[in-house]
Amino acid sequence: MPKASDGKAQGKRGKKTIARNRSARHNYEIIETFEAGLVLTGTEVKSLRERACQLSDAFCIIRKGEVWLVNAHIHPYSNGGVWNVDPDRRRKLLLHRRQIDNLDGRLRTKGLALVPLEMYFDERNRVKLQLGVGHGKKLYDKRHDMAKRQSDLDIRRALKERSR
Repeated sequence: MPKASDGKAQGKRGKKTIARNRSARHNYEIIETFEAGLVLTGTEVKSLRERACQLSDAFCIIRKGEVWLVNAHIHPYSNGGVWNVDPDRRRKLLLHRRQIDNLDGRLRTKGLALVPLEMYFDERNRVKLQLGVGHGKKLYDKRHDMAKRQSDLDIRRALKERSR
């Protein structure tokens, strides 16, 4: 009788990143992150396995107690034919009711935004989206971050030179 796997071998595989929204962390100060599932068609999942999608202009909204991903472009599947859907359609996100209510209450207050950060396949090959709750950075915040990044880089270079 074959032995049932305990899932440890698959757990090492981890997540496979499909797309990352690099401008989100530059434009927003992320306070908290959430993981959400996506409602996709079969051809969209096959397309995501084929090539990456675009999250750079994407954002999330809450309407009538549901969370929606807007402006995320998933390229049509090459062999999809008539089953391909609109690449720029709104896609529903799957979150628990408490999480949605919590997010809705927080977004109604002072200038917070719900931003997609990363789309990936999880350990069980389901498409997941990492969401960030944050507020927009001002120009001086961006300059501060760039200066900090540059000083950290200079410190690492100096330590590397010193250790040679």
